[in-house]
Amino acid sequence: MNLKKILLTTTVAALVSGVALAADDGLVVFDWSGYEDEGFFQKYVAQHGGSPTFAFFGEEEEAFQKLRAGFKADVSHPCSQSVSKWHEAGLLEPLDTSRIDLWSDVNSEMAEAFKIDGSYYMLPMDWGTTALTYRTDMVDVAKMTTLSVFLDPEYSGRIALPDNVDDVYALAYLATGVTDWTKATDANFETASAWLRQAHQNVRAYWADGAELAQLMGSGEVIVSWAWNETPATMAAEGLPIEANRSTAEGSSSWFCGYVNLANGPNSEDKMYDFFNAWMDPGSAEYIVTWWGYGHGNQTAMSAMGAEALVDAGLGPINVPVLAQVPMDQQLREKMIAEFEKIKAGF
Repeated sequence: MNLKKILLTTTVAALVSGVALAADDGLVVFDWSGYEDEGFFQKYVAQHGGSPTFAFFGEEEEAFQKLRAGFKADVSHPCSQSVSKWHEAGLLEPLDTSRIDLWSDVNSEMAEAFKIDGSYYMLPMDWGTTALTYRTDMVDVAKMTTLSVFLDPEYSGRIALPDNVDDVYALAYLATGVTDWTKATDANFETASAWLRQAHQNVRAYWADGAELAQLMGSGEVIVSWAWNETPATMAAEGLPIEANRSTAEGSSSWFCGYVNLANGPNSEDKMYDFFNAWMDPGSAEYIVTWWGYGHGNQTAMSAMGAEALVDAGLGPINVPVLAQVPMDQQLREKMIAEFEKIKAGF
């Protein structure tokens, strides 16, 4: 089953990234590639006879700029640190929580993070971790206990990092001793950026999504990465010798994302709430945990799965620092975005 998901995501990423997949013309969802998988919203498909229309972005800043430039969609899928920026730019409308059938089951901490002036602006939906991930048959496993491995010349040209400003700076902050980026100073930012410049010398590729990383690690072209927990969960299930260590000396990171109601969406609000309710169904929660290795925003459904299921998916508790990718100072994040572009370009 996981192989099917990997192949599907790979095909979609290769063929339609940035392009709309036309299906149901009554709802347009602007999303990460891979999330058009009907396993996430089976009740919507059953209700409307097919999927919504999907358009794709590779990174949240790209999505933000396209929406500001006038791209029209009804729903999008930012992660936590982008929601405030999108709200301030006038891109979002509040959710009508009375139309979300299982709103009382939503993870309350995640939901309350985006309660602005008494209204909620994001339906928390997926969450996961980012950690040191490696081919056990091609590395010295004894070295895979510290994030300094990304600077090790032994792995030059065999490392991949996310083409995602938040994940990559989460790594850099952890590696330089910062575990809460809401308290990061300008000096911390400069130190983290210098670390990334050093790591860049070892980087073979910056991966845009899990499918791309799966290809890189499956072929052996890349043997060490900073990766979402999807990668070890799905690839190990197919018999590939890939593991993750969330408990390195410096720690690992966590993130959560969700769906938002885009301002001036051109299509049906009724279908938008049907889509939200399909995603909130416990069957969607079980699917994302067992097929993708991610957590779900329906906390009641997650609790019902039990601790063992979460540990198997790489979502269990750990006893080292975890940098949570919560909203940060937007001026600092803008500096991170600009600096990361320079680093990737070799400057």
